[in-house]
Amino acid sequence: MYIHLGSDTVIRDSDLIGIFDIETSVNADTREYLAASGRRKTAVYVSYDMPKAYVTAITDGRERVYITNVSPATLKKRTADINTFNT
Repeated sequence: MYIHLGSDTVIRDSDLIGIFDIETSVNADTREYLAASGRRKTAVYVSYDMPKAYVTAITDGRERVYITNVSPATLKKRTADINTFNT
């Protein structure tokens, strides 16, 4: 199954590592992680609107950080919906 991250971006649920709230997880380590992702060109901006979450995933054998304006609660609900279909 797939998780819609916003705009035209989807990832496989099996590729998902984590969903993180940008507002509550902003600290020096998070800023450095996101900056390093940008330098490595592994950051994918789903939308250029105000970001609410970032999602880490392994896509095609490579770590990606998806920065999205979809709230972490909505993304979590979408993953729960997938688990409902799989049962």
